[in-house]
Amino acid sequence: MRLVQGRVRSRILIGPLAGFACLLVLLGVLAAVTGLDVPGWVTGVVSGAGLAVLLARAMVHHGRDGLGPADRVTLTRAILACVVAALTADSFGGRAPVAVLVVLSTIALVLDNVDGRVARRTGTVSAFGARFDMEVDAFLIMVLSVYVARTTGWWVLAIGAARYLYVAAGWVWPWLRGSLPPRYWAKVVAAIQGITLTVAAAGFLPDVVTTVVVLIALGLLTESFGHDVWGLWRQAGRPHFTRATVTSALAVLLVWVALIVPDHTSNLFLRIPLEGLLFVVLVCVLPSRLAWVLAVIVGLLAGVLLILRLLDRGFYFAFDRAFHPVYDGAYAGSALSLLGDSIGRVGALAVFVAAGVLCVALLVLLPLSALRVARLVASHRRRTIRIVAVLAAISLVPTLTGIWPVRELASASTVRLATQVRDDLRDQREFTQALEQDRFRDTPGNQLLNGLKGKDVLLVFVESYGRTALDSPVVGSALEAGDRRLQQAGFSSRSGFLTSPTFGGISWLAHSTLQSGLWVDSQQRYDHLVTLDRVTLTGAFGRAGWRTVADVPSNDEDWSVGKTYYHYDMVYDRRNVGYAGPSFSYASMPDQYTLAAFQRLELDKPNRGPVMAEIDLVSSHTPWAPLPRLVDWSQVGDGSVFDPMPAEGDSPEDVWRQPERVKAAYAQSIAYSLDALTSFVQQLHDPNLVLVVLGDHQPASIVSGNGASHDVPISIIAADPAITARAATWGWPLGLRPSPDAPIWPMNTFRDRFLTTYSQ
Repeated sequence: MRLVQGRVRSRILIGPLAGFACLLVLLGVLAAVTGLDVPGWVTGVVSGAGLAVLLARAMVHHGRDGLGPADRVTLTRAILACVVAALTADSFGGRAPVAVLVVLSTIALVLDNVDGRVARRTGTVSAFGARFDMEVDAFLIMVLSVYVARTTGWWVLAIGAARYLYVAAGWVWPWLRGSLPPRYWAKVVAAIQGITLTVAAAGFLPDVVTTVVVLIALGLLTESFGHDVWGLWRQAGRPHFTRATVTSALAVLLVWVALIVPDHTSNLFLRIPLEGLLFVVLVCVLPSRLAWVLAVIVGLLAGVLLILRLLDRGFYFAFDRAFHPVYDGAYAGSALSLLGDSIGRVGALAVFVAAGVLCVALLVLLPLSALRVARLVASHRRRTIRIVAVLAAISLVPTLTGIWPVRELASASTVRLATQVRDDLRDQREFTQALEQDRFRDTPGNQLLNGLKGKDVLLVFVESYGRTALDSPVVGSALEAGDRRLQQAGFSSRSGFLTSPTFGGISWLAHSTLQSGLWVDSQQRYDHLVTLDRVTLTGAFGRAGWRTVADVPSNDEDWSVGKTYYHYDMVYDRRNVGYAGPSFSYASMPDQYTLAAFQRLELDKPNRGPVMAEIDLVSSHTPWAPLPRLVDWSQVGDGSVFDPMPAEGDSPEDVWRQPERVKAAYAQSIAYSLDALTSFVQQLHDPNLVLVVLGDHQPASIVSGNGASHDVPISIIAADPAITARAATWGWPLGLRPSPDAPIWPMNTFRDRFLTTYSQ
């Protein structure tokens, strides 16, 4: 009897082992002909071994002692699917032979129509053969969906995962494991998935057409599975989904979403979080009380990390940097003020309240959801272990073979949070050491800025004037027109680039970096800097005998730093320049009025000494709408001439509905600021005027795009050729528009270069 059982087992193993051996031979031939890297070999061997083991188990379960004619055809298809999987894994590390992959998958799809006919003609139709055929179809579709997802989008993985999610759902709801009469349409839909994905993998259709075709295939697949689910639900007597079932499903969904929401480094939502699987395993092995405590802790941590990831994405969108938990909370007041200028204070408060409610809700709901999941796991331990094993395999195999990067296995937010806090503390120590070094601390006033004696020097920041603006034809035309105006007025200019410490906003970091000669890239550094007495550009001019002035037109309250740190003799803001006109979103007054008022209040004074001023032009501040238009300088008056202009321009709501309109509005705002500035110089007729004009930072990524530099244009403008001649030693080319190969300096190096050049 034992001898007979041994012979039966041996006969069962012949088919699976023969298939595995054929796969190894095929992989070897493929490696010799086209080349096959380690990820491809590993994927092929693991897939083949899994095929052999699962096939042998299925044969034992169905009482089969060998493979029939149709089963051998299906086994051939399975071997080809394993080879396609190997080529797919290889494609993530290099260029896989697409033609070979397409040919092999096409052969596998053609053979799908053969094994059924062979089974019917030989009278060997069986439940085993039908299940074997279906699982091979599902595996091939999953592999092809992974290959196509690289170029079409990760949403395509939904096609490959559909069958396996359906099976997993059957472990939770047993009625899904029922059987329905065979449907020819279901077979057609499965064939459509394979054909569509193969065509998409071939890549001979336009991208848009490929996307549409794959979307249609996904829609058909959704309909087919929906039909089966509906039929099984009715067949099972329409089982009632209890409130507990719905609550548990929502809890699982919330915890899963909290774990997979990516940070700024990734857009991959469709992943199986390894930390979630680890949590489930720990709940299975820990005593109940410890498991409940763990669930609450995990829920709170997931809530904190989810909020951190959302803040990270927001900060990278707005400022192209991560959120710093140590000190970025200080920006809340500034953000509220900025949002209020854009959408109104009531709207801004509503947004902040909604954000606060969301944070509190996450910190409450996630621990409750994690606790619900833990109790669900504890009551279905054996079934949970099976699900975890399958999900772990789905998650680990693509990562080990190079299909997904290792960092996609689990969220890196925990590690980043800990390391960032450590780095922030170390950064502050390094900044304190840099503060102690100041080469101009003890330089007397009579040795400073002698090359600018008798000149009025204006340091003009054009809000959001970044390198990105130079790509716009509108801005290019404004720069050309500005060069013509300056030449007609007897002025010349030279231009280069500076790298700003900030991006998209937080302008005061750029201002303090330029003025202090230190890299001020955080609120923490800024807050420390302004408590000290470091020499700024303003301070150097004041020490050398200039009257120093700040003009910050959007400030509506006292700016203590202007007096205590920058030591301005006079600070102008929206309250003391006599403006009686309308505001333009954030901009309390048009740039033209800012410049006209400065001329009236400072430059037109009789018997005055030289003036050094920092002037902020804010008409180009987000939301870049509505925009004013230039009027004749003699008509500026108290600004009431601008009264009808806000209603004539676009509203922020209309502009921000479409990214392209946002970019156009940004370019128009920069062009307006440049036109206002060069027109101001032309009408002023002051041969002793010197201007340093620069941007404070690049605009937000909706305009600059992802991965944009932090570079901003900078120009020095003067009527005295000796002034621009000194700037020629910096390598800056002539004109307001810096050439693409113009020098790029870190913004913190400008102070020392400027003081050195013009103090000699």
